Amino acid sequence: MSSQDQIEKSISAAYDSVSLINELNSKEALTEEEASTKNRNIEHLKIMLSKEWFESALSETQKAELETVV
Repeated sequence: MSSQDQIEKSISAAYDSVSLINELNSKEALTEEEASTKNRNIEHLKIMLSKEWFESALSETQKAELETVV
């Protein structure tokens, strides 16, 4: 289990990943590096959503938003 501050930082980092994924999704074509970055960020979100302490700290809206991009 993490402290509340760590949980908030983890949620913020997850939303940074969401923003980056959405930005990359808006491009017509991705470079190899951009595709790799997108995949790493999707994996990051999957890993975080599998952690009970992280998932339980999210609101239903946040869960839905994060699950939409993975």
